[in-house]
Amino acid sequence: MITIPAALRRAFGLKANDELILEGREEGILLRPAVSVPIELYTEGRIDEFASDEEAIGQHLPESP
Repeated sequence: MITIPAALRRAFGLKANDELILEGREEGILLRPAVSVPIELYTEGRIDEFASDEEAIGQHLPESP
C-alpha cells in the first residue's frame, strides 16, 4: 500500500483504492492510473445466443466455393 499526499490525489483525480501502474525509470518510479476494462463472463444462455446469431447470419452469406 502506498500513501499519496491528498494535494496530489486531488490534482490528478485519484480516489481511494484506484489502481496504479508502477514503472521503474532511471529518474525513479513513475506511477500512472491503470485502466480496468470490465469483462463479460459467458453464461450458457449467452453462448446459445451467439450460436443462434451466427446461424442467422450464415443464412445471409453466400455459399463457400
